[in-house]
Amino acid sequence: MSTDLERKEQLPELTDRIVETYTQVGTINHLGHCPLPRYDAVESIIDDLREIIFPGYRRREGLHMGNVAYYVGDLIDGLHDKLTTQIARALMHEDRVQQRREPCPEEIDYEARGQALAIEFLEQIPSLRKTLATDVQAAFVGDPAVKSADEVVFCYPGLTAVTVYRLAHELHLLGAPFIPRMMTEWAHRETGIDIHPGATIGHHFFIDHGTGVVIGETCEIGDHVKLYQGVTLGALSFPTDEQGNLIRGQKRHPTLEDRVVVYASATILGGATVVGHDSVIGSSVWLMHSVEPHTTVTMEKPKLRIRAEASEKITGEVNYQI
Repeated sequence: MSTDLERKEQLPELTDRIVETYTQVGTINHLGHCPLPRYDAVESIIDDLREIIFPGYRRREGLHMGNVAYYVGDLIDGLHDKLTTQIARALMHEDRVQQRREPCPEEIDYEARGQALAIEFLEQIPSLRKTLATDVQAAFVGDPAVKSADEVVFCYPGLTAVTVYRLAHELHLLGAPFIPRMMTEWAHRETGIDIHPGATIGHHFFIDHGTGVVIGETCEIGDHVKLYQGVTLGALSFPTDEQGNLIRGQKRHPTLEDRVVVYASATILGGATVVGHDSVIGSSVWLMHSVEPHTTVTMEKPKLRIRAEASEKITGEVNYQI
């Protein structure tokens, strides 16, 4: 029977076999290259941004108009440095991958490019706060269980996901690689709501309950739209070229016009699918074609199947109708 010492003596050989796979399977390790953005730094950036957008709700107590400028100014100063470094790393890696070069492309001043994008992004915070205030209002108006706007800010995962999405979307529009997706994947992990930073979403947007919602990269969502849990706004298919490679950059996800409501577990697919304004998509509907404005799409109410010792009663089937 092997002793503990004998078993431990196997570890160097195991280590050698693991390291050997780093050469054999080089696509899933990042060795000898310029540094990537750091997840802990991106999470810190998200935390600071949420503190600025919703001051007084989270980390710092006792804030008022007499001292909040000093507090926010300190956060902005720190965010400038964090964003500059992480965006510079992302830009450097993106250029190396696109140009298929092994060493870091050091001749370009990535810190300067990162700083320019960081400042341009931070400039968007005032307008982002105004948009997010409409999202809070949409939740307050749209959910009778809400007692105050404070409850939305404190408790609603939909607002957390939408807040991070709106921040990430601005970075996405500025052309910052990696960081926007890292941000929305953090929100996905925290809330169960998956919003791609490339999606376009209007004001007064509300996700009720939230868990399981998926909003794809090329979705276009209008103003005053409301989604419930489990809604998928996805792609119908993925076009490929002659070599079988995915064709990227095409619209693959649906469009929801203004004042659309989509109930729980509905699935809407396809880049050509447009849900007209003021329409309602019912729970569990599977929709792959456009509907006109002011349309209601529902599943016919399923009927119960009841089994008893003496008999069995089956009452109908499920269809959907427009």
